Amino acid sequence: MKIIICGAGQVGWQIARHLSVERNDVTVIDNNAELVRRATDALDVQGVTGFASHPDVLDRAGARDADLIIAATHSDEVNMVTCQVAHSVFQIPRKIARLRSAAYLDAIYSDLYRTEHLPIDVVISPEREVAQAAMQRLSAPSTFDAETFMGNRVHLLGIALDEDSPVLNTPLRQLNEIFSSLRAIVAGVRRDGRLFAPEPGDQLFAHDQIYVFAHSEDVDRALEIFGKPTEKQERVVIIGAGNVGLAVARALEARPERVRAKLIERDRHRAEAAADALERTIVLNGDGLSAELLEEAAVPRADAVLAITDDDKTNILASVRAKQAGAKLAIALINDPTLVPLMSALDIDAYINPRATTVSTILRHIRHGRVRDIYSIGDAEAEVIEAQVLSTSPISGRAIRDIEFPEGVLIGAVQKGDKVLKPSSDMRIEEGDIVLIFALSADVPEVERLLQVSIDFF
Repeated sequence: MKIIICGAGQVGWQIARHLSVERNDVTVIDNNAELVRRATDALDVQGVTGFASHPDVLDRAGARDADLIIAATHSDEVNMVTCQVAHSVFQIPRKIARLRSAAYLDAIYSDLYRTEHLPIDVVISPEREVAQAAMQRLSAPSTFDAETFMGNRVHLLGIALDEDSPVLNTPLRQLNEIFSSLRAIVAGVRRDGRLFAPEPGDQLFAHDQIYVFAHSEDVDRALEIFGKPTEKQERVVIIGAGNVGLAVARALEARPERVRAKLIERDRHRAEAAADALERTIVLNGDGLSAELLEEAAVPRADAVLAITDDDKTNILASVRAKQAGAKLAIALINDPTLVPLMSALDIDAYINPRATTVSTILRHIRHGRVRDIYSIGDAEAEVIEAQVLSTSPISGRAIRDIEFPEGVLIGAVQKGDKVLKPSSDMRIEEGDIVLIFALSADVPEVERLLQVSIDFF
């Protein structure tokens, strides 16, 4: 598969990394020569320096026989023009564009632009995707990470273990025996900054961050067992009325259960626009770091505070102040992955990584073959892969205990027909089964070999 990725920033680089390891022919375009050099030095990709929307640059990147182009530069206009040129000049069959502007998105989602005059097959909105991620965090408020797989029937839950968690100092094998009917499995553990896939004899300790796969019907019970009982989110405060904040406020208003939401925005014009766009949400104009304004917004009595401005440091400080004021839950939007280790030390309950969210969404849209879904964990530390087993796969027809997975790999769930099952050592993996696999990044190529994945992009 020949793929052109326009934009070598954080999102473009991660997409290039994922697709290049699958032995695709990947070319990266960026007008920043240093970013192109970084990509070509670290990844098995080709690089072209220049503006992605220019026909001569696309030509040098091999657009004449490309199968797919992903326009993920920082400019909406460049991304749209790039897709237009890719279609009109080079007839590239599949075109994906990342767009941020609400004006473009509103027009596109209202079908105004869905004509041959703007040939974009898939539009990715980072703000909308991040807003959905924020809503997922609120749906599982006691987790620091959350995602769904297998048609929403399996949840990935990131849980930080407290000192009073009832599962501490107990081997995972024993926990599995005690809660034998619980359809949940611990797939990953982050301890002292290192992420690993645990063995059955490993124990869990206070301050561990664990990743648990749980059947949708067992999520509440799993959270309770790990010391995180579910609570209703009736009072929510949002800091930041940008595209993400506005989307979250609208989603809260659309919930069937009543949520008392308040929105804090520093910019007066943006606050006024938000007040006009929302029906039941109270909009306050002021600094989200102000103790007086946080008191006025009833943050001390809030069930959750979401700091989702476009500035990481503001989000971190606002989350810290909210927790100090008495908020039960603080969620911060963090673009810089190097700041993530600070979250636990600062008592911030959860974070949202826009880069990981956007990368996962783009990969989800272009993978329509044996790999059904993929989710990037942390700063690309690990991946969750949902894939269908081929008859030629080395794992087909074998019991799980006999499969030679690397140490950093665990099967989290298996779907056989319509049934989603908790994996056991004697369970046999058959052709057509769908498996959900947790794999450290270094072990992903071996997982792909064992699955013998055949990826179709169209």
